[in-house]
Amino acid sequence: MSGGVLKTNYVSYQLNKLTQRRGLSRASSLGLYSNNSLSARASRLLYRDALLARAQDNPKASDNQLQELETSSGECDPLCSVDDTKSQQFAANQPKTDLLKAVAIFAAAGTGAIAINHAWVAENQDLAMALLFGIGYAGIIFEESLAFNKSGVGLLMAVSLWVIRSIGAPSSDIVVSELSHASAEVSEIVFFLLGAMTIVEIIDAHQGFKLVTDNITTRKPRTLLWVVGIVTFLLSSVLDNLTSTIVMVSLLRKLVPPSEYRKLLGGVVVIAANAGGAWTPIGDVTTTMLWIHGQVSTLQTMKDLFVPSAISLAVPLALMSLTSDVNGTGQSTEDVMASEQMAPRGKLVFSVGIGALVFVPVFKALTGLPPYMGVLLGLGVLWVLTDAIHYGESEKLKVPQALSRIDTQGALFFLGILLSVSSLEAAGILREIASYLDAHIGNIELIAGAIGVVSAIIDNVPLVAATMGMYDLSTFPQDSEFWQLVAYCAGTGGSMLIIGSAAGVAFMGMEKADFFWYFRKVSGFAFAGYAAGIAAYIAIHNLDISLPATLAQVPFLSGPGGS
Repeated sequence: MSGGVLKTNYVSYQLNKLTQRRGLSRASSLGLYSNNSLSARASRLLYRDALLARAQDNPKASDNQLQELETSSGECDPLCSVDDTKSQQFAANQPKTDLLKAVAIFAAAGTGAIAINHAWVAENQDLAMALLFGIGYAGIIFEESLAFNKSGVGLLMAVSLWVIRSIGAPSSDIVVSELSHASAEVSEIVFFLLGAMTIVEIIDAHQGFKLVTDNITTRKPRTLLWVVGIVTFLLSSVLDNLTSTIVMVSLLRKLVPPSEYRKLLGGVVVIAANAGGAWTPIGDVTTTMLWIHGQVSTLQTMKDLFVPSAISLAVPLALMSLTSDVNGTGQSTEDVMASEQMAPRGKLVFSVGIGALVFVPVFKALTGLPPYMGVLLGLGVLWVLTDAIHYGESEKLKVPQALSRIDTQGALFFLGILLSVSSLEAAGILREIASYLDAHIGNIELIAGAIGVVSAIIDNVPLVAATMGMYDLSTFPQDSEFWQLVAYCAGTGGSMLIIGSAAGVAFMGMEKADFFWYFRKVSGFAFAGYAAGIAAYIAIHNLDISLPATLAQVPFLSGPGGS
């Protein structure tokens, strides 16, 4: 097959994925997304990228095609707007949106005016920071209504909080030192996420995940329910829960026709993705945060959290298997995945990419360097490999194109949130909250469980970041029961509501599942699994199961090096 034909076939497949990914990115940012707006945008993106692909394959016609792209039919250029401003729905909601925006802007302006008063801030720094954080976080929660992107709100909130901290601190040198320390810790997480997301994008560009999905051949409803859950659980332990959800929901679209049963399988994917990501350091952002900062170690976390995480999936699967939605479903669909073609050397890229991610904990144990260095090592190897094996071929299979597709706004959101929380930690506010919880609750199981329940409503990243600021390693040492429960609860608690995790928001955008449907059909099962997992962890922890002697002798899996 010639290079041009191969590239055209491959680009055609990637365009479909691109429209899903870009539509999903918007859905992930806004929570809910207009079907009409998403369809219109996807059509424009598909048309633009098809022209660009044809222009690259036919250099002689590229000038005419690019000119056509710029002046097409008098309609809005595909790059001119993300939203369809001609939409009647948008016009109908405009007054309400403008009013909410005005309220938000006036609130922010009022907070800024107070912050300018140095004397008041110096005397009431904690109150000023708490008010600003509350307003900023409200802007993040209600971003859909306000039409403000949460990444921009997070960055603005972070800078404003540090400004207030600089006004209320004894000296600017102290604030600079605190900010430098916080930036060093936050940057490790951001670099790790950027590297890991890029590796996943490279694998996805080569259709490497087809090696996993091709092995799912059953069409029996109850069996498929368990297979989808187990595959997602295992996949999410290596990849992040968002990527695993995208891969598995895309698979379900090819295996099961649109139905209530397929949406229920999507709910299983959300539960399994969150459960699978909780028990490994690289499976979920919150567990990764705890691992990078030393609250949990690699092997101990996997050993202690695997069974609770598996139970948090097994209980919902067992209960769902008894429902009429599963038992009354008949499947008679043909497998259409055979029409998809894997990119050249896709198996090699998949093996190296997954190996690079799995090698990160080993790299940290062997060298003692931070995990982001291991991810950057894997990215560098994969970068050189793809340049070598695709020399003179399509640029879409190389790292620069993957970098253009990663969720950079998500990484900037993490940056803003983590810097905001670090300012509260520097001011001592989180320590005061911890003292209050210790005095009025005291029970670490209840505190960790409450964090998981709240994470179903509020993003689990700032919750875990705040918890890390509230309690240090002198209070709860590495791999203590508290930190492991926080990792489990924050990772799996988001499954109880569809808006409680990135996996749920992705499922919402891809399958058009609404909040109340998920609450009726899935939330009860997710809560049962969540509670059962906590009970299983407490029971296993009280049994004090020790590490097998044969494993304890492995150098990089035992002792301080395993952290």
